[in-house]
Amino acid sequence: MPAGRYVEAVTNATFTLAPGESLALVGESGCGKSVLASALLGLLPGNAETAGSARLADGLDLLAADERTLARTVRGRRVGLVPQSPAAHLTPVRTVRAHLEETVRELVGPAAASDGPGRPARRERPRRTALRAAAEAAAGRAAFPSSHLDRHPHELSGGLAQRAATALALVGEAPLLLADEPTTGLDRDLVERTVDELRAHTRADGRALLMITHDLAAAERIADTVAVMYAGRIVEITPAAAFFGGPGPRHPYARGLLDALPERAFTPVPGAPPELGALPPGCAFAARCAAADPLCRTRRPALTEGVACHHA
Repeated sequence: MPAGRYVEAVTNATFTLAPGESLALVGESGCGKSVLASALLGLLPGNAETAGSARLADGLDLLAADERTLARTVRGRRVGLVPQSPAAHLTPVRTVRAHLEETVRELVGPAAASDGPGRPARRERPRRTALRAAAEAAAGRAAFPSSHLDRHPHELSGGLAQRAATALALVGEAPLLLADEPTTGLDRDLVERTVDELRAHTRADGRALLMITHDLAAAERIADTVAVMYAGRIVEITPAAAFFGGPGPRHPYARGLLDALPERAFTPVPGAPPELGALPPGCAFAARCAAADPLCRTRRPALTEGVACHHA
């Protein structure tokens, strides 16, 4: 991208995530799913977020919150994150056990005294045995083997690194969990176990989950609602039961995602998504859509009644 240019990686991504609800955000690589998760936690450059809001139940706007608020009261405590490429987020010179114990020490334990208005209470240091037990319990919830707790990140497979990151995200029992491709690198049995643990985490005490995934089978297993993103926009949002069963998705791209599954038509969506810096004036999917007409190529459809398509 030439110097001085920018793209709208995510725009008009509007949804509500209720306590106890799981929402699966699906779509091709590069459509903006991970950018959305990073924006919610303030992990983008300071000038990246230009408009909009993302409010927690108590009214805190994550997009307007300063770095101190996000670091001290939000990340880990109120919003947990299972990052994409977890090995890159683990300190290479520390063991998995050390990562978990540090997280437990920071987020778990009886409150001591507040540092002042708007600041979290300081916490008493858990006893060594309790710290060790809490770390091992967190590992168990993410199906991370206790025999590997004393290994360093470079000694882990991709699947083990993924489970370590999931264990870290579950420590704080945050009311909202963002899971960015949490099943990458896992075999099918571990995918199902990880998804079931995340679902249980969501149901417990009314926690909510936003799961970003390419795995539609995992999405079907866990999601109450499915949101489909294409070229930086949500083009369909619908109950999972309707998406995976009858009547099925209404947007042509969403139908194409399902038809590409081996157990269905096994027919890939033709073509490739457009560059975010050169979006067409109309529907971004028009060039790949067999039903596109002149209206589709000239006017961008709005998300109306859960779908952004002129002919849904």
